[in-house]
Amino acid sequence: MKYNNHIRSLSLSLSLSLSVSLSLSLCLSVSLCLPVSLSQVLALERQVFDFLGYQWAPILANFFHIIIVILGLFGTIQYRPRYIVVYTVWAALWVAWNVFIICFYLDVGGLSKDSDLLTFNISAHRSWWGEHGPGCVRREMQQASGVQEDSHSYFAVTGCLLEYQYIEVAHGGVQILVALLGFVYACYVVSAITEEEDSFDFIGGFDPFPLYHVNEKPSHLLLKPMYP
Repeated sequence: MKYNNHIRSLSLSLSLSLSVSLSLSLCLSVSLCLPVSLSQVLALERQVFDFLGYQWAPILANFFHIIIVILGLFGTIQYRPRYIVVYTVWAALWVAWNVFIICFYLDVGGLSKDSDLLTFNISAHRSWWGEHGPGCVRREMQQASGVQEDSHSYFAVTGCLLEYQYIEVAHGGVQILVALLGFVYACYVVSAITEEEDSFDFIGGFDPFPLYHVNEKPSHLLLKPMYP
């Protein structure tokens, strides 16, 4: 009877620990999946417009970002802290990349938005927002002599309510905010999962009587010969 009560109490404590652990893990997963999913949606949106503008460097960066975000989501759902750590490192690099993009479009640090750096000098294309921004009107101009027909210099863009560089800066700023939020949540989730895994190693470890332990006591019964 004593051992049955001990087994019941141990089973109850284990069940409570598992339920609390699952609830905590679910809350942590939801809290991390929200910023990571938002980052994925924003990256896909940005990838579309970078493709339209033939911005090859941002296209490659967005592609790697989408892959790492998928890996981070998988690690969050499956409780794989190593995958979340990979996402955490990439989130820091993603912040640095978007800071570079902001500096590029604001002509900071010797960078120039008029250069072909983002297109790898393959083409003279600029941001898609330069010709299709809010309120922008694209007008064809007279062709000058000695200029190729496929040149973009034959078009003038007027009436833009917001310059394209500020739209790109806004995109970069939003990406930085979401990446920082995901970075903080990812660090917290990794620490929480690690502590949770360590706590399970000690379940029943402080119990002097294991689950199936039988306390055997030596017998003090003495056998004496009987005489008639």
